[in-house]
Amino acid sequence: MTIGDVLKQQPKTADVFMKHGMHCLGCPSATGETIAQAAMVHGTDLDKLIDELNKVVE
Repeated sequence: MTIGDVLKQQPKTADVFMKHGMHCLGCPSATGETIAQAAMVHGTDLDKLIDELNKVVE
């Protein structure tokens, strides 16, 4: 799933992405980049990021 898809479905997740250094949420790379790709590029633990995203949408 791309960051753009997540943000469209769950806009409140933006704070989680920004907390992990993903500040350009509307730029073309973010809208086409998967969560896993973004985690790798930003040096973020993917499992931790997904856990935090899931907590926000519960």
